[in-house]
Amino acid sequence: MQRKAWNTAELEASQRSGESSNPVGAPATVARLPVPDSEVTARPLRRRFTAEYKRSIVEQADASRDAGAIGALLRREGLYSSHLSTWRRQSQRGEIAALAPKKRGPKVVVSPLVLENRKLVAANARLTKKLQTAELTIEVQKKVAALLGNPIPKIHIGEENE
Repeated sequence: MQRKAWNTAELEASQRSGESSNPVGAPATVARLPVPDSEVTARPLRRRFTAEYKRSIVEQADASRDAGAIGALLRREGLYSSHLSTWRRQSQRGEIAALAPKKRGPKVVVSPLVLENRKLVAANARLTKKLQTAELTIEVQKKVAALLGNPIPKIHIGEENE
């Protein structure tokens, strides 16, 4: 059996291409791991927990009696102890809806009178704009009629024509 003599350049090239582990010269199959997505989102999303999930975690925490069981529960679920204490406090106060996710921001209480006032102000502004448009159209019509030699007589609203 005759061995093939490798010169230094060929040996280095074969090592770079991976042929040294594959002496027959077949292309090397290297299992490449997928590269994780390295993009950072512009704004992280806030986690939202359903009321059923919160009740379930509080019940599991209350049922656990072993030392470190609550810590293991929190680690397994990826929660903080502040979550558990807040949810317990809310359930102890008897707030049924407290375990449901709340809308963030200032609470706005608007009386029915304020709502009606807003509607009336909006209607007034809309009608005022419509009146201005109508008056402008009438003025243009008067000028066109005067240019054509057929002037429109001035009529004062609220006064009787005699």
